Amino acid sequence: MATLRATLFRPLRSNTHKLPSISPPLRLQALNSKSYGTVSSVPPQATENTVTSQKDVYQEALNATEPRTNWTREEIKTIYDKPLMELCWGAGSLHRRFHIPGAIQMCTLLNIKTGGCSEDCSYCAQSSRYQTGLKASKMISVESVLAAARIAKDNGSTRFCMGAAWRDMRGRKTNLKNVKTMVSEIRGMGMEVCVTLGMIDAEQAQELKEAGLTAYNHNVDTSRDFYPKVITTRSYDERLNTIKNVREAGINVCTGGILGLGENKSDHIGLLETVATLPSHPESFPVNMLVAIKGTPLEGNKKVEFENMLRMVATARIVMPKTIVRLAAGRGELSEEQQVLCFMAGANAVFTGEKMLTTPAVGWGVDSVVFNRWGLRPMESFEVDALKNDKPAAAATTEIPVEESKAEMPGTVA
Repeated sequence: MATLRATLFRPLRSNTHKLPSISPPLRLQALNSKSYGTVSSVPPQATENTVTSQKDVYQEALNATEPRTNWTREEIKTIYDKPLMELCWGAGSLHRRFHIPGAIQMCTLLNIKTGGCSEDCSYCAQSSRYQTGLKASKMISVESVLAAARIAKDNGSTRFCMGAAWRDMRGRKTNLKNVKTMVSEIRGMGMEVCVTLGMIDAEQAQELKEAGLTAYNHNVDTSRDFYPKVITTRSYDERLNTIKNVREAGINVCTGGILGLGENKSDHIGLLETVATLPSHPESFPVNMLVAIKGTPLEGNKKVEFENMLRMVATARIVMPKTIVRLAAGRGELSEEQQVLCFMAGANAVFTGEKMLTTPAVGWGVDSVVFNRWGLRPMESFEVDALKNDKPAAAATTEIPVEESKAEMPGTVA
């Protein structure tokens, strides 16, 4: 069995052995010109040193003992373009060194102020610029929020997230005061607390820190290049400045993106480059799949291909080994098996409950059944914090010894 396993999971390598000079049939030549299971193959003119260099980038990433923040776009592309099986296997192996296998953070998100937002985010049902049928409302009461948090906790969620649909917190002193009360009360329940309130300045970030806020979410959404095609009312640098204010206040940063906005592979790599080269990696990286909302400019966008989701999860795990990778909006569009593949490739958090802001969420009951079937378990509150100072286990090479690589598959001729 060990021999069979070694053969089945042998990493793909460049062929350095000299083969007899025999011209294959035309059909085989055509097949050999394709690179199955990869995003793009090494160009024919690439040198052996180029192949070795790409191999080293991937192997060095898997051997990491600490996160690095000096990634180049080309390095991230090299990892992202790996054959999908190899990419997921490597990401899963790295995940098991930095995280507890099978432990999934359960997060519940509540919309505490719905609709009426002045921004023009082209994917969002809460923008006042689009006719989506969503009725705008004022911020709900502190009591209502605390009641929702108790329900979430009773159902196994350990992080409670609150979102408000507005551009920023300027002139919202009463709202900020109420949010701070919500934060401190929910922390008193023993839960982690996250908010997403648009842009905040350094002073507001400090107030939230003092109230006991665990994390602040502010997604960059996509690559810097593609961003202007999605949003025009808030710049990319304004988003990064809010992230800076949050980080400098000592609050955990939660920032990620959305797949399916009309972007391409280069933008997926660009998104990862932005986040993985921040001064320190975010505590969590939510991966959203567009839920196309009728009435928004993106209502006709096609569903995200699962391969893109899986590559994003696996590459994020490799370039940000300590970060929580969260399956966020659109998770309900994935099959049970697809979700489990994401967990195997390094995802270790989900949004669960009744709703995700304005769209349906996968419910607690469904997640409980899936977790039981696959041997997963909900994380405890602050479990990730307890692991921060732990050193990962020794790196396991992805190379298979030559003796094993020569093992025969059943039914083959030596």
